Amino acid sequence: MINAMKKILFVLISSTILLTSCSKFQRVLKSSDMNLKYETAEKYYLKKDYFRALQLLEELMTVYRGTARGEQVYYYYAYSNFYIRDYIMASYHFNNFLTSYPTSKYAEEIQYMYAYCFYLDSPVSSLDQTNSFDAINKFQLFINRYPGSERVADANKLIDELRMKLETKEFANAKLYYKTENYKAAVSALQNVLIDFPGTIFKEEALYLIFKSYYFYAINSVETKQLLRLKDARESYFRLVDAYPQSKYLDDAERQFSKVESEIKSLETVALSPQ
Repeated sequence: MINAMKKILFVLISSTILLTSCSKFQRVLKSSDMNLKYETAEKYYLKKDYFRALQLLEELMTVYRGTARGEQVYYYYAYSNFYIRDYIMASYHFNNFLTSYPTSKYAEEIQYMYAYCFYLDSPVSSLDQTNSFDAINKFQLFINRYPGSERVADANKLIDELRMKLETKEFANAKLYYKTENYKAAVSALQNVLIDFPGTIFKEEALYLIFKSYYFYAINSVETKQLLRLKDARESYFRLVDAYPQSKYLDDAERQFSKVESEIKSLETVALSPQ
């Protein structure tokens, strides 16, 4: 019984506090005292009540535009959007802040946050990576503008993470060509992975799949083109074993290579035979 009474009392007190708080906020919201609105918005912002802060800051941005206080208002406004995880709006306002206040004491910080919004909006590697490309470009812009910043190390780390995501997606797309038996496209796409990402962690597998793709592409070609394409397969095998003499794919590659050599020999014999 006592515990039940305590719970009821707690709910009543909480409700009273909430209603009082809402009532105060509504009075400030309707007030024409801009100093009061600014002070209240700042309090809400510092208390991490960003939804209420935004409602007040939105009006204050218009009131204080072009003034010294306007810069601080816009700083709070942009960050409030960021903290409620509206990264599209936050990135827009971070960028607009830089245009509006290019010499601001916050310029370096905001430049970084502008890029960081695109990083946070970058999806998993299987989805469209437009935001990943944008984030990399914007982090690079930050590094170029502020090479001595203490945030450069973090920016480089995030660029590496984003590039890994792009690398994973490009390799997965290339591998899909192989899985769907589009071997010509597989060769081209896998070679592009090695060009675009010379230090890729997928290099060994990419070289192996290029060799396999060349082989299957050759044996499925018209007879007049098989010999040339089998020789391409042979060269791709040598690239694999030169780069990875102890490759985990070596056993299978060697079995396939034996077939390549046998078929090359057979085709060359036919070519040299008198007609």
